[in-house]
Amino acid sequence: MRALDLLAPLFFSRPTASAAGHEEELVERLRRGESAAIAEVYDEHYATVRAFARRLTGDDAAAEDLVHDVFVSLPSAALRFRGDSSLKTFLVSIAVNHARHHLRAAARRRAALEKLGHEPLPDAPNPERDVSRAALARALDRALDQLPMPQRVAFVLCEVEERSAREAAEIMGVPEATARTRVFHAKQKLRALLDEEMSR
Repeated sequence: MRALDLLAPLFFSRPTASAAGHEEELVERLRRGESAAIAEVYDEHYATVRAFARRLTGDDAAAEDLVHDVFVSLPSAALRFRGDSSLKTFLVSIAVNHARHHLRAAARRRAALEKLGHEPLPDAPNPERDVSRAALARALDRALDQLPMPQRVAFVLCEVEERSAREAAEIMGVPEATARTRVFHAKQKLRALLDEEMSR
């Protein structure tokens, strides 16, 4: 079984012309500091930002903290939004900018749970399979913790969320070739780390 097969894909669509017009109006309201606009963006994009944060951090508490930081910083961040990408892509890029502290916190929490051996497993009708999958998922989280931040972000964006290298590059603010290179190196390191982990 390949460890990376555990990661579920999530597809994102491009905004239509009417959606783009709505986004422009919404961003203008954000720039004016309208609290109703922040609430509207939160309602529309919370699920996407939360899913990305959970995949990136591998930890529910850290993901919630990261989402909170994204939406608290949104009014000031909106002043920098140029409209080159969708608002959803912009929100994910804000999450990337705030992620470093939350990744460290999640890694520390995982290490503590591993040491104590108290990480809970979900109830399921097939305990053997679920224990195996949970162990593999924990191994993947530990391997992700060892990747440099740029490679981890690129891997989550391209391999977990199945975004294109072009969109990942927009989010990270790097050339597309750099995004592809980061994914390539991340996959190599993850394979080596997981092989070592599973052979123990």
